[in-house]
Amino acid sequence: MKTLLRRLLPALSLLALLGSGIAHAAEPVNTLEKGLFGFKESGTAIRGYDTVAYWTEGRPVEGEEGITSEYMGATWRFASDENKTLFDADPARYAPQYGGYCAYGVAKDGLVKIEPENFTILDDKLYLNFDDGVQGRWEQDIPGFIEQADAKFDGLLAAD
Repeated sequence: MKTLLRRLLPALSLLALLGSGIAHAAEPVNTLEKGLFGFKESGTAIRGYDTVAYWTEGRPVEGEEGITSEYMGATWRFASDENKTLFDADPARYAPQYGGYCAYGVAKDGLVKIEPENFTILDDKLYLNFDDGVQGRWEQDIPGFIEQADAKFDGLLAAD
């Protein structure tokens, strides 16, 4: 029984991943936040974290409510005016891939929420993931998952 459970666990984890944070409407930018009854749209990208800080500080940093920009229908927060200026000059460079949805989730056909601490910068692009477990799976074949997600993302937005 334990062996069967161990074999089923990856599949069950993926089902939980896809079922726990799928967007109810396909917004081009992920603004899913934890709410009282699951997840809700907040209007704020990356759960309020500063997307530029991933490059300037190499880590996730919470943005300030008073330092914001609007881009692709979402509010983006920044930890500093300097980071806001960098973003405003070239938002496509700093915005995460797949609108900030979980990159692994997109590869597996889902628009899923993220945890800002689970990120990868590869080839000067930011990829975000659902949690530590998903990040581990993502890291096993990043190029393959990027190829899958690139092929699926636009269709996922159109399907919802």
